[in-house]
Amino acid sequence: MKRNIVIATIAAAALIGGGTATALAVSGDDDAPAQRSSVQVQDDDTNGTDDRDDRDDRNGADDRNGADDRDGGDDRHGGDSSDDNAEDAAEARAAKLTAAEAIKAALAAKSGTAVKAELESEDTNLVWEVDVLSSGNTWHTVHVDPGTGKVLGSHTEQEDADDAAEARAALQGGSVSAAEAAEAAAAKGTVTSVELEDEGSGRGWDIDTTGTNGAESEWTVNLTTAKVTADRSSDDGDD
Repeated sequence: MKRNIVIATIAAAALIGGGTATALAVSGDDDAPAQRSSVQVQDDDTNGTDDRDDRDDRNGADDRNGADDRDGGDDRHGGDSSDDNAEDAAEARAAKLTAAEAIKAALAAKSGTAVKAELESEDTNLVWEVDVLSSGNTWHTVHVDPGTGKVLGSHTEQEDADDAAEARAALQGGSVSAAEAAEAAAAKGTVTSVELEDEGSGRGWDIDTTGTNGAESEWTVNLTTAKVTADRSSDDGDD
């Protein structure tokens, strides 16, 4: 079981050109009004955006930066995959607050047990979203500014009792918290996601990291020993 909650839609992390960033929307029935994250990610054309590659009068021709007839692709950087990696790397660099710090900030605002934390983007604004399991079947999603550590807002949901029971059962007997798991995996790269795996024998913390080049890797942190191992359950897990 992996609990899916209502979160902000992931939009493009890079702002092309100028413009005004859209405020982060966080809804809640009984929580403080939403605020905007202070962290934004901008594209400074270092990876060869359209205004660099498409100016025939400056570059002589489109094929200077890797046209189709030379590289067999859209650009010399490897197409969409390279662009995605560049965006991921930019987001990881922009977040000054670590996953562990974001979890601690969320728990200071809402008591309970953190079961998930993820670095998300809304337009050009980054935000940490932390899921906290509270008493009964109550779940809080807390939004934390990755630049300042300030809690921007939260919303509360009442979920199925089975979801809460499964999460608590997975944590039973374990001593490693979500924050401690994030700290353990930090040596592998910038932690961008921490999530409790509570299905079958695969209990543990699922961790996503981003390297300096934007390459993503997946790890599992043991709930009792904090040992970090490569996640072999997906085809794209890396050592």
